[in-house]
Amino acid sequence: MAKYLLLKHYRGAPAAVNDVPMDQWTPEEISAHMKYMHDFAARLEKTGEFVDGQALAPEGAWVRYDGEGRPPVTDGPFAETKDLIAGWMVIDVDSHERAVELAGELSAAPGAGGKPIHEWLEVRPFLTASPAVTDCPHT
Repeated sequence: MAKYLLLKHYRGAPAAVNDVPMDQWTPEEISAHMKYMHDFAARLEKTGEFVDGQALAPEGAWVRYDGEGRPPVTDGPFAETKDLIAGWMVIDVDSHERAVELAGELSAAPGAGGKPIHEWLEVRPFLTASPAVTDCPHT
Protein backbone atom coordinates (compact mmCIF):
# COMPACT_ATOMS: atom_id res chain seq x y z
CA MET A 1 0.00 0.00 0.00
CA ALA A 2 1.16 3.53 -0.75
CA LYS A 3 -0.21 6.79 0.57
CA TYR A 4 -1.21 9.62 -1.75
CA LEU A 5 -2.38 13.14 -1.08
CA LEU A 6 -5.26 14.34 -3.26
CA LEU A 7 -5.25 18.15 -3.26
CA LYS A 8 -8.24 20.29 -4.19
CA HIS A 9 -7.37 23.87 -5.14
CA TYR A 10 -9.38 27.10 -4.92
CA ARG A 11 -6.98 28.48 -7.52
CA GLY A 12 -3.56 27.68 -8.85
CA ALA A 13 -4.74 24.60 -10.76
CA PRO A 14 -6.11 24.56 -14.31
CA ALA A 15 -9.74 25.71 -14.48
CA ALA A 16 -12.43 23.09 -13.96
CA VAL A 17 -14.98 22.38 -16.69
CA ASN A 18 -17.84 23.53 -14.43
CA ASP A 19 -15.85 26.51 -13.14
CA VAL A 20 -18.41 28.35 -11.01
CA PRO A 21 -16.92 29.40 -7.65
CA MET A 22 -18.54 27.69 -4.66
CA ASP A 23 -19.57 31.04 -3.15
CA GLN A 24 -21.97 31.35 -6.12
CA TRP A 25 -23.61 27.93 -5.59
CA THR A 26 -27.05 27.50 -4.04
CA PRO A 27 -27.33 25.87 -0.60
CA GLU A 28 -28.72 22.76 -2.34
CA GLU A 29 -25.68 22.59 -4.67
CA ILE A 30 -23.32 22.90 -1.70
CA SER A 31 -25.22 20.16 0.16
CA ALA A 32 -25.06 17.84 -2.87
CA HIS A 33 -21.31 18.47 -3.21
CA MET A 34 -20.68 17.81 0.49
CA LYS A 35 -22.81 14.62 0.37
CA TYR A 36 -20.79 13.36 -2.61
CA MET A 37 -17.54 14.00 -0.76
CA HIS A 38 -18.84 12.30 2.41
CA ASP A 39 -20.17 9.28 0.48
CA PHE A 40 -16.87 8.97 -1.42
CA ALA A 41 -14.88 8.97 1.84
CA ALA A 42 -17.29 6.49 3.47
CA ARG A 43 -16.89 4.09 0.54
CA LEU A 44 -13.10 4.30 0.81
CA GLU A 45 -13.30 3.73 4.58
CA LYS A 46 -15.04 0.41 3.85
CA THR A 47 -12.28 -0.67 1.45
CA GLY A 48 -9.53 0.49 3.85
CA GLU A 49 -8.25 3.08 1.37
CA PHE A 50 -9.31 6.24 3.24
CA VAL A 51 -6.83 7.73 5.71
CA ASP A 52 -8.09 11.29 6.34
CA GLY A 53 -9.45 14.37 4.64
CA GLN A 54 -10.31 17.97 5.46
CA ALA A 55 -11.77 21.02 3.78
CA LEU A 56 -9.84 24.25 4.30
CA ALA A 57 -11.07 27.83 4.56
CA PRO A 58 -9.80 30.27 1.92
CA GLU A 59 -8.18 32.47 4.59
CA GLY A 60 -4.60 31.85 5.62
CA ALA A 61 -1.06 33.19 5.68
CA TRP A 62 2.44 32.06 4.83
CA VAL A 63 4.72 31.97 7.90
CA ARG A 64 8.49 31.60 8.17
CA TYR A 65 11.22 31.79 10.80
CA ASP A 66 12.96 35.18 10.87
CA GLY A 67 15.85 34.58 13.26
CA GLU A 68 16.51 33.99 16.92
CA GLY A 69 14.42 36.21 19.21
CA ARG A 70 12.38 37.65 16.34
CA PRO A 71 8.71 36.96 15.68
CA PRO A 72 7.83 34.83 12.68
CA VAL A 73 7.34 36.68 9.41
CA THR A 74 3.89 36.37 7.88
CA ASP A 75 2.61 37.04 4.41
CA GLY A 76 -1.14 37.10 4.08
CA PRO A 77 -3.92 37.10 3.49
CA PHE A 78 -3.00 35.38 0.26
CA ALA A 79 -2.18 37.53 -2.71
CA GLU A 80 -4.06 36.92 -5.94
CA THR A 81 -1.17 35.07 -7.58
CA LYS A 82 -0.65 32.44 -4.87
CA ASP A 83 -1.88 28.89 -5.00
CA LEU A 84 -4.66 28.24 -2.52
CA ILE A 85 -5.61 24.76 -1.34
CA ALA A 86 -9.30 24.12 -0.72
CA GLY A 87 -8.90 20.74 0.94
CA TRP A 88 -7.17 17.42 0.88
CA MET A 89 -7.72 13.72 1.21
CA VAL A 90 -5.13 11.10 2.09
CA ILE A 91 -5.65 7.67 0.58
CA ASP A 92 -3.71 4.44 1.02
CA VAL A 93 -3.92 2.38 -2.17
CA ASP A 94 -2.16 -0.48 -3.95
CA SER A 95 -0.89 1.52 -6.92
CA HIS A 96 -0.45 4.89 -8.56
CA GLU A 97 -3.09 3.81 -11.08
CA ARG A 98 -5.62 3.33 -8.26
CA ALA A 99 -4.77 6.79 -6.85
CA VAL A 100 -5.40 8.33 -10.29
CA GLU A 101 -8.66 6.37 -10.64
CA LEU A 102 -9.93 7.66 -7.29
CA ALA A 103 -8.84 11.23 -8.05
CA GLY A 104 -10.85 10.99 -11.27
CA GLU A 105 -13.94 9.94 -9.30
CA LEU A 106 -13.42 12.75 -6.79
CA SER A 107 -13.13 15.21 -9.68
CA ALA A 108 -16.71 14.33 -10.63
CA ALA A 109 -18.21 15.83 -7.45
CA PRO A 110 -21.26 17.93 -8.34
CA GLY A 111 -21.07 21.70 -8.47
CA ALA A 112 -23.21 24.47 -9.95
CA GLY A 113 -26.37 23.18 -11.56
CA GLY A 114 -25.74 19.74 -10.05
CA LYS A 115 -23.30 19.00 -12.86
CA PRO A 116 -19.88 17.43 -12.17
CA ILE A 117 -17.14 19.97 -11.57
CA HIS A 118 -14.50 18.04 -13.53
CA GLU A 119 -11.93 19.88 -11.42
CA TRP A 120 -8.24 19.13 -11.62
CA LEU A 121 -6.89 17.41 -8.51
CA GLU A 122 -3.23 17.21 -7.66
CA VAL A 123 -2.12 13.63 -6.84
CA ARG A 124 1.06 13.52 -4.74
CA PRO A 125 2.66 10.35 -3.35
CA PHE A 126 4.00 10.42 0.17
CA LEU A 127 7.79 10.39 0.30
CA THR A 128 8.70 6.91 1.45
CA ALA A 129 12.45 6.60 0.92
CA SER A 130 14.66 7.69 3.78
CA PRO A 131 17.49 10.04 2.91
CA ALA A 132 20.76 8.25 2.32
CA VAL A 133 23.17 8.57 5.23
CA THR A 134 26.84 7.97 4.74
CA ASP A 135 29.01 6.91 7.61
CA CYS A 136 31.85 9.24 8.45
CA PRO A 137 34.86 7.15 9.43
CA HIS A 138 36.47 8.23 12.65
CA THR A 139 40.21 8.71 12.52
